Amino acid sequence: MLGIYATCGSEGGEEFVQEEKTAFTPDTEINTVLATDCGSTTTKAILIEKVEDEYRLIVRGEAPTTVEAPFEDVTMGARNAIREIEELTGRRFLSDTGVITPRQPDGSGADIFMSTSSAGGGLQMMVAGVVKTMTAESAARAALGAGAIVMDVISVDDGRKPHEKIQRIRHLRPDMILLSGGIDGGTITHVVEIAELISAAEPKPRLGIGYKLPVIYAGNKHARKHIEEILGEKTDLRVVDNLRPVLEREVLGPAREAIHNLFMEHVMAQAPGYNKLMTWTPVPIMPTPGAVGNCMQTAAKEYDMSVIGVDIGGATTDVFSVFGDFFNRTVSANLGMSYSICNVLLEAGMANISRWIPFSIDEADLRNRIRNKMIRPTTIPQTLDDLILEQGIAREALRLAFVHHKSLAVGLRGVHKERTIGDTFEQSGSGETYINMADLGMLIGSGGTLSHAPRRAQAAMMLLDAFQPEAETMLAVDSIFMMPQLGILASVHPKAAMQVFDRDCLVKLGTSIAPIGPSGNLQFGEPCVTVTIDYNGETIEESVPYGSMKVVKIPENVTVDAVIHPTRQFDVGKGHGRVVETKVNGGVVGVVIDCRGRPLALPDDPILRSQKLLEWFTAMDMYPADVLKKYADKGI
Repeated sequence: MLGIYATCGSEGGEEFVQEEKTAFTPDTEINTVLATDCGSTTTKAILIEKVEDEYRLIVRGEAPTTVEAPFEDVTMGARNAIREIEELTGRRFLSDTGVITPRQPDGSGADIFMSTSSAGGGLQMMVAGVVKTMTAESAARAALGAGAIVMDVISVDDGRKPHEKIQRIRHLRPDMILLSGGIDGGTITHVVEIAELISAAEPKPRLGIGYKLPVIYAGNKHARKHIEEILGEKTDLRVVDNLRPVLEREVLGPAREAIHNLFMEHVMAQAPGYNKLMTWTPVPIMPTPGAVGNCMQTAAKEYDMSVIGVDIGGATTDVFSVFGDFFNRTVSANLGMSYSICNVLLEAGMANISRWIPFSIDEADLRNRIRNKMIRPTTIPQTLDDLILEQGIAREALRLAFVHHKSLAVGLRGVHKERTIGDTFEQSGSGETYINMADLGMLIGSGGTLSHAPRRAQAAMMLLDAFQPEAETMLAVDSIFMMPQLGILASVHPKAAMQVFDRDCLVKLGTSIAPIGPSGNLQFGEPCVTVTIDYNGETIEESVPYGSMKVVKIPENVTVDAVIHPTRQFDVGKGHGRVVETKVNGGVVGVVIDCRGRPLALPDDPILRSQKLLEWFTAMDMYPADVLKKYADKGI
């Protein structure tokens, strides 16, 4: 239930107090929803209404975000986006004071308005903990799950000298700091030492000159008195339950709730115009990544399956995963397709990018094309060569972001191990990732490179190559990136959010069937799997060899019976050589039988690799057949 709340900020030097809003309950009737997402460059508005017995997207509008000079008022961009909706629907939603709520008898207004935001750089945090691979890692998970960008992680054992840590805190100027450390009842010395470093740095917040920096303490409860003595006067200190009350348990909820509250009270209240935007809605404004994470968690619960989602942008790539009770989000801050594209080249290397290109290209030429994209971030590919190059780079950005995600999506470290604090500092082991690709039910892609790929098969192929899903996995893309608005709507009305998510947001590409293996030394062309599908009264049987792909055209929203029979070197979920009888979903691409092996096997020989790429591209119908034939005739 969402209750009454108020926030304080400033406007024109005067104190601003948000007016109280009526609380919404699950019983409140909501038939018309207006929601905005204030991004760093674009503000997107959507109108959702109940049509007959289900909620559907009616129309959407966009306008440039207005947090910078000369406007410096985010509500102007929100008004412009909503005015586009007014023009398209012929209805009135805006008044002089904001959005008209609830809906009026004459049809104007909406039952509820809500908003998410990543404008002004989003929520930028530092986290600190005693041990880098334990409490500091838990703090990073809490911050990332709340929608923050983690600027740095400070710990006693991070190898930096005290003055270097103090300088780092002063230099970064985060929106807030999350401090954790120690189990309840354990030693308090080390977490107090970190608090003293923060105190010595006297950090200033990024926004709101004259305001104290928010600090959340989520560590050993027996150290609270010392933390309050050290930081109580210099910072806006909030104390919540310990992130790691015992080594065997991680409690992230209270810290994430405190992050959301401080995001509203400090970050949003200081950003230009957000104090006015907050008066428009009874629902606290949520960081855009946090809202997307909420959408992913709601979808995983609704579909009763594990979900991985990725949003590849110009500067960052966010990865979300929900496996059972585990939710995690990571931000790969230097992996993107425009501003950060050179970092992808740096981290992946020329060889890894070139392996996805089926034609010969000079290394200097490739570097120059990548650099041109960085300095002209709004350009789009003009030729098919450019498109293939960009999608090859996207594969590497997605792959590296997923590697980063798996390194943080791990079980608790230090569990069931008896050690002194000194031994803990010397530990080199790491927790194992809880991500099991064979258990993955749905893989969702978002961001311009995936959502706006000229052919949906190209988006499917990028997801398959980067994430390498195993056994059976549903592939989908977010058609128009409205997961942030649906994520915040899910906090009020999960049913409405999921109906729109399923019917209007997701484009279901189809099901991937990917045998795991090979278990021995196989050559391309040897038997791998036979898939039998019953569709429309006919039996379709496809025998696909190792190293090949095949697409069976099963339409979207059609579910068919399938029998998957792998050879003894391959496993499709029940063991090597074991038959699986299942139901698979079609999509705009179809059912993709991917027998390239897991892990995916790319030939080392450049000529053979180019031939295989063209074979896979042709099987997926990714590009015009005549152009692919020209590549094949020309050779590498």
